[in-house]
Amino acid sequence: MSVYDELKPLFSPKTIAVIGASEKEGSLGRAIMNNLLSIKFPGKIYPINVKGDTCFGLKMYRSVLDVDGKIDLAIIIIPARAVPTVLEECVKKGVKSAIIISAGFSETGEEGKKLEEKVLSIAREGNIRVLGPNCLGIYNPRSKIDLIFNPPDRQQKPGPGKIAFLSQSGAFGAAILDFMAEENIGISSFVSYGNAMDITESTLLEYFAEDPETSVITMYIEGVKDGRAFVEVAKRVVPKKPIIVLKAGRTEAGARAAKSHTGSLAGADAVYDAAFRQLGIIRAISMDDLFIKAKALSLQPPAKGDRIAIVTNGGGVGVMASDAIELEGMKVAELSSETIKKLKEVLPPHASPYNPIDILGDADYIRYSNATKLALSDPNVDGVIVLIIPQSPALEHQKLVESLVDIIKSQEKPVTIAIPGGDISKRVSEEFEKHEIPTYKTPEDAVMAMKALVLYGYALKKYGLL
Repeated sequence: MSVYDELKPLFSPKTIAVIGASEKEGSLGRAIMNNLLSIKFPGKIYPINVKGDTCFGLKMYRSVLDVDGKIDLAIIIIPARAVPTVLEECVKKGVKSAIIISAGFSETGEEGKKLEEKVLSIAREGNIRVLGPNCLGIYNPRSKIDLIFNPPDRQQKPGPGKIAFLSQSGAFGAAILDFMAEENIGISSFVSYGNAMDITESTLLEYFAEDPETSVITMYIEGVKDGRAFVEVAKRVVPKKPIIVLKAGRTEAGARAAKSHTGSLAGADAVYDAAFRQLGIIRAISMDDLFIKAKALSLQPPAKGDRIAIVTNGGGVGVMASDAIELEGMKVAELSSETIKKLKEVLPPHASPYNPIDILGDADYIRYSNATKLALSDPNVDGVIVLIIPQSPALEHQKLVESLVDIIKSQEKPVTIAIPGGDISKRVSEEFEKHEIPTYKTPEDAVMAMKALVLYGYALKKYGLL
C-alpha cells in the first residue's frame, strides 16, 4: 500500500473518535469537539470519555471498543501515561489512524522517551499510523476537518487553497494559520506533526506529493528525523511539486533553542543549506518570505531562465525592482531590438522602451496591455514583473485587471505583480487575486516571488524536466 493510501484515513476520515472529549470550559477536548461541529464535519463523530453520558448532544462512549461502527481516525487528548492503554484499544477496534495531541513524551527526557517508544511499538504491531505525539493537529478546509485545539475566537483559519503547510512546531503553526487567514492565502492542509514518532516529515512529503489538492508543499522545521530518508523522498517529490522550507536553528543560539524545544538536533545549518540546493528545495528566511514564494509557485509556471523584464508606470519603483533583481542573482533582461522597435510604436515619445519599460504615470490599461504582451513575447525574457501605481486617474482599474489577466493566462511565462500603496492598492490587488494572479505590496516582494519561480525552474532543469 502506498503512503498516500495509508494516510487517507488521517486526512479524509469518514468517522472520528475524540478520545478525551469534554464540554468543560477551557479543555482541549471541548475545543476539538466544538471545532469539528463548527466546521460541519460531514462524517460521524464519536466522543470518548470514561465518564460516559453525552457531549454536545452526542452520545459519549467510555471506550472506542463500545462504538458499533468503524473508526477511521482517533484523536487522543488524554494524559501521556494513559495513551498506551487507549492506543491498544484502538488497535483492537481496528482504528486506521491516530493523532496524539498529548505532550509528555520524548520532549521531556528519558522517561518520556521510554513511554514514546512503548507507544510506537503498539502502533507498529497494530498497524496503525500515528501523528504526533506533542502536536497541534490537522486542519483541512476542503474535507472539513478541524482538529486544531485552539478555539475559534483565538485562532483564525484560512479557506481552501493549493498550499500544504507542515510544521514541526505547533505554536508556530498556529501563528501561520492566523497569518494565512489574514493575508487571504488558501491552504490544502495544515499538519503539526510534533515529535514525529511514526509519521515524519518525509512520510508527509510522500503523501502530499500525491495529494491532488496540493500544488506547493511548505514546511517549518528545526531538524529532520532521518536525514537520509528525507533526501531520498525529496528527490522523488521535487520533480512533481515545489518544496519550500523555513528552517530555524540557523545560528548556534538557534540550534540550542531547537534542541530544547522539540528535541531536534538542528545540525550545521550549512549542511542543510547545501542539501536543499542540491535537491532543488527552495529555502525561505522568514514567515513573509515563505508565503511570498509559496503564493507565486501555487499560481504561476516555473521560469525557464533568470532574465526578467519590468513593466511600470512609476520610474522609482522600476529602479527598486531592478536593484532587487540583481541583488537576488537574476538578470534585468536585455530586450531584443524587435521588441524595442514595437514598444516605440505603441508608447508615447517620452516613455522608455528599454528595461525597465517605463510607460509613464499617465498610462492607461491599453498601454499596460501592449507593454506586458510585448515583454512576454520577447525571446530574451523569462519572466515579467508588472508594477502598478494605481492612484493615477488615467487607470481604469477593472479594465486593467481584465486585460492583464487575459494576457497573463494566455502565456507560459510567469508574471508577478506589485501594487504599492494603501486602500486603493489593496482593492486592486484583491481583484487580481480573484483571478489567481500573485500580487504583492512592494517591488521587492514581487522580485522574491519571481526568484522562487526561477529557482524551481532551475530544479526542474536539474531533473531533466524543463
